[in-house]
Amino acid sequence: MSDLSTQLIHHPYTPPAGFATVQPAVHKASTILFPNVAALRSRDWKHKTGYTYGLHGTPTTFTLEERIATLEGGRFCTLVPSGLAAVVLVDMALLKAGDEVLIPDNAYGPNKAFAQAELASWGIGCQLYDAMNPADLAAKLNVKTRLVWLEAPGSITLEFPDLPALAAAVSAHNESSAQAHRLGTVTAIDNTWGAGLAFNAFALGADISVQALTKYPSGGADVLMGSVVTRREDLYHLMHFCHMRVGYGVSGNDAELVLRGLGSMALRYAAQDTAARQLAAWLLDQPQIETVLHPALPNSPGHAEWTRDCNGAACLFSAVFKPEFSPMQIDRFCDSLRLFRLGYSWAGPMSLCVPYDMPALRVAKPWPYQGGLVRFSVGLEAVADLQADIAQALESL
Repeated sequence: MSDLSTQLIHHPYTPPAGFATVQPAVHKASTILFPNVAALRSRDWKHKTGYTYGLHGTPTTFTLEERIATLEGGRFCTLVPSGLAAVVLVDMALLKAGDEVLIPDNAYGPNKAFAQAELASWGIGCQLYDAMNPADLAAKLNVKTRLVWLEAPGSITLEFPDLPALAAAVSAHNESSAQAHRLGTVTAIDNTWGAGLAFNAFALGADISVQALTKYPSGGADVLMGSVVTRREDLYHLMHFCHMRVGYGVSGNDAELVLRGLGSMALRYAAQDTAARQLAAWLLDQPQIETVLHPALPNSPGHAEWTRDCNGAACLFSAVFKPEFSPMQIDRFCDSLRLFRLGYSWAGPMSLCVPYDMPALRVAKPWPYQGGLVRFSVGLEAVADLQADIAQALESL
């Protein structure tokens, strides 16, 4: 090898082993090298016992998958490029033409949109059910139902459902129908709010738990990633193989950021939980506000179930304004905020808010309030500063 370029590409040096650090090393690869043809032909990517190609995993992504599985109380984890991609992976792996999926009416909007557009075009049916009424779910379960989505609490409006009762309805359906399908009807939960910290989704009856790692596990508002976790090996293999076929992958640098965020996750969750409860309770007493929706507030739907099943709450609460305030006034309130910035997502260091048109987002039952709604995401700023910010914006009304 006389040419310098060849020498640099095929350099023989290997660094010594034994380099131990707090954070795992970052491995970035598309191509993975094999020592010989026998290794190339025999290496097994299906059970994560070896490395074959970047999409199938690196030491960095395998490490993150194991830690997320532990966080959720599961056994198997698959990483995907976003929280929505986690929802889509579950749908694609479990559903085929002629099947049906049931989704809570108060679920994450893109979950419903994917079912009503792409899944519908593939011949897969969808029904929306009232998550606060297990009898409504039980009544809509049928021989075509292959997947039931749960979400706790509801997106935007934060109703906390009776998860064991919903899971029990699915279990009773599986037992009574004696389904020939070997998987039965599967329950999957969007556990982004709980983050594996507020409750154990599997202990409450879920078969699959998905998260947007974009939120609490990352914590920096700078990473998009999702996870799919299960305790069942049969479900894991279905999703793992589908994951391979559709070509989902995450970058080593993004995995590094989530791994770094996991160490402070419980502290951030607890701090934002405490701050959100203080602000929600204070806002409930303001004259411009009809009600505040937060599972820890006794007036919030599902408070009893949250008290029974959870040991914490996330950074979110929603305020419903009194009906005399027009949408234009509520928009002006949001524009008047200085610390709460306008933006989607949550669980990052900066506080956020978004106004929503709730009547347009509900199908299973009418939205019960006449006034407009603003969802707040509490960051890591001082509570007194955030309260003062809301107070000065309320004056704009």
